[in-house]
Amino acid sequence: MRGVIKLVRTFDVKKPFGTSVRTWRSRLGISQEELAGRAGLHRTYICDVERGARNVSLQSIEKLARALEISIATLVLDVREPSSGHSSPARFLPDELVDILFVEDNLADIELATEALKQISNRVQVVRDGAAALNFLFCTGEYEHRQIRERPQLILLDLGLPKIDGLEVLRRVKNDPRTAAIPVIVLTASAHDRDIQISQRLGAEAYLIKPVGLQNLSEVTPQLSLQWALLKPGASPQS
Repeated sequence: MRGVIKLVRTFDVKKPFGTSVRTWRSRLGISQEELAGRAGLHRTYICDVERGARNVSLQSIEKLARALEISIATLVLDVREPSSGHSSPARFLPDELVDILFVEDNLADIELATEALKQISNRVQVVRDGAAALNFLFCTGEYEHRQIRERPQLILLDLGLPKIDGLEVLRRVKNDPRTAAIPVIVLTASAHDRDIQISQRLGAEAYLIKPVGLQNLSEVTPQLSLQWALLKPGASPQS
């Protein structure tokens, strides 16, 4: 599978994130060793995180947030400049977060995935058939009021869709210059699905076994060079 874009290039989040972990640990009055025990991580790992020397996966962030008794969004977005010496948090503006188009017709899968995606603070637009997905992307039909420049930066695409199937949606997305650069993650029920190879030939960047959750999302994001909060290119924190 080919990588496609770097959604974060200019801002090194490791040090501010480490500061956030250290700040919340201090508020709880616990040691690095105790935090490591709560999170099921090594103490040296916690030490590296706090000094900004570790790239941390979504799975580890989830463990740290749970151990610190805060939400993932709070831990990731409540970052402070390491040299500031004060508690004013840096924030990412809403239009700097990647917008995700989630194309899925199964209600149970929608509920599970949107709950997981809410924890990483991104805006998610859900549509439930292939025709609606294309209307959303190309600003036609019920979405004719939208502007094509408002297209999402990531598409999670189920293959077994009503009206227009997922492979045809993928084909049209990758064949149109306005949308071809949008990374598409195909959702499938099995790693042995014969349509996975077809999806790769059509230009899908990756695939996930349903349901979508933080663990399997964290496994695929390195292929796309996505960061924790799925930031747009050039995004930087605002004081």
